[in-house]
Amino acid sequence: MSSRVNLVLSKKVAEYASPGTPGMLLTIDSEGYPHTAFTWIVATSLVQLRFGADQGSTTLANIERSSLASVQIIIDEGQPFLIKGRVTTLSPRIKSAPFEMALMEMEIIEVRDQSWIGVSVRALDYEWAPKERDKMIEVEQAVYAELREWGG
Repeated sequence: MSSRVNLVLSKKVAEYASPGTPGMLLTIDSEGYPHTAFTWIVATSLVQLRFGADQGSTTLANIERSSLASVQIIIDEGQPFLIKGRVTTLSPRIKSAPFEMALMEMEIIEVRDQSWIGVSVRALDYEWAPKERDKMIEVEQAVYAELREWGG
């Protein structure tokens, strides 16, 4: 396994994540155990990400307690990246989300290329129920737009 570590996103990763991508949000709970949640992620620069965290969730409580989180994204080529950083709440509500979700911003402190030779990892992809699919894809795109364009 590779352990290539950088302090910023590569241009390739930033370009992949800037329109928006699903990913895994990792935090540490009050007892020191890892905690994971799915989220929507947008790269706003080489040193910054935005994502959502559900209101009232363990995830949001963990971030509020420590101001730290990691996200994992897998780019199209099947290459996983673990991105660590300091997190702040920009807004208590992402208006375009159909449920209460806070808009979070991460100042990146480390980007780890988790790939290894000869292995391709499948990217996280949501498959919506057929009845809700079109509506949820529209919601997802609206959330990505709000994450990219939030101005306070």
